[in-house]
Amino acid sequence: MRPRIAVTLGDPRGIGPEIVARALEAPLDAEVTVVGADDQVGAVRAEHRIVVGPWGLGSGEHASLKPGPSRVVQAGRIAGHAIEQAAALALSGAVDAIVTAPVQKHALHQAGFPWPGHTEWLAELAGGVDVAMMLASDRLRVVLVTTHVALRDVPALVTQERVVRTGRVTEHALREWFGIAAPRLAVCALNPHAGEGGLFGDEDARVLAPAAKALGAAGPLPADTVFVRAMRGEFDAVLAPYHDVGMTAIKVASFGSAVNVTLGLPFPRTSPDHGTAFDIAGTGKADAGSMRAALALAVELAGTR
Repeated sequence: MRPRIAVTLGDPRGIGPEIVARALEAPLDAEVTVVGADDQVGAVRAEHRIVVGPWGLGSGEHASLKPGPSRVVQAGRIAGHAIEQAAALALSGAVDAIVTAPVQKHALHQAGFPWPGHTEWLAELAGGVDVAMMLASDRLRVVLVTTHVALRDVPALVTQERVVRTGRVTEHALREWFGIAAPRLAVCALNPHAGEGGLFGDEDARVLAPAAKALGAAGPLPADTVFVRAMRGEFDAVLAPYHDVGMTAIKVASFGSAVNVTLGLPFPRTSPDHGTAFDIAGTGKADAGSMRAALALAVELAGTR
């Protein structure tokens, strides 16, 4: 049986609906269900199943965004309820994986969905499971130990327990979803030069080194070398201590072809490696390459499971 994939259209003000439509123009070896507002699915090919609805906009009311200050809330409701619907399909076994188009966190928060991002929200919907955010391409895999938090809060959050937990989730996904029998992990250092013997901070020696040992991983290795070594084939994934060091590495290495993967869920979830791009929405300039890569990886991971 072909994998069954649910695809959300994201924030209706952004490029999500158009990149989903374009990414689905080429054949995909999967049964696809598109989840979104009724007037954002028109360009999607007719053979794909469509789940639509003016969620939260009033009974019988069309899902088009109305002008005025409530526009952000309306967009957040549409995007948020699509995520919940796609997750429900996956948790019920109706689909094998989900792919999510970009959303705006501010709009989701204004609409009453308080999570920092898809990763944390899907973990809650799945029953509070341990999850991790991976950015993956054919050149590099990066997994974030902390995600959407202020940089000033990172050192306190990067604990030995958290690094080990993230590493375990990563190892399991690499084996079960990516088919890597003996995953090779590296831990990226928090401080310049991995702390330089304590000169630039003691977190690397005090926290990250014991965590790496517990995982059987290399490191902590300085950020200015570990990602290069991974791209040369030395490691299957790098654990990055905070958002921007990991995201910068993957986007420099593979922008436009990288995929965001939520590890630890009972189903694979992927998404493109970019945001809503409100400034180019509707202009035809949006590149659907990362969305196509997200679809292809979701099909692959669903098949591996």
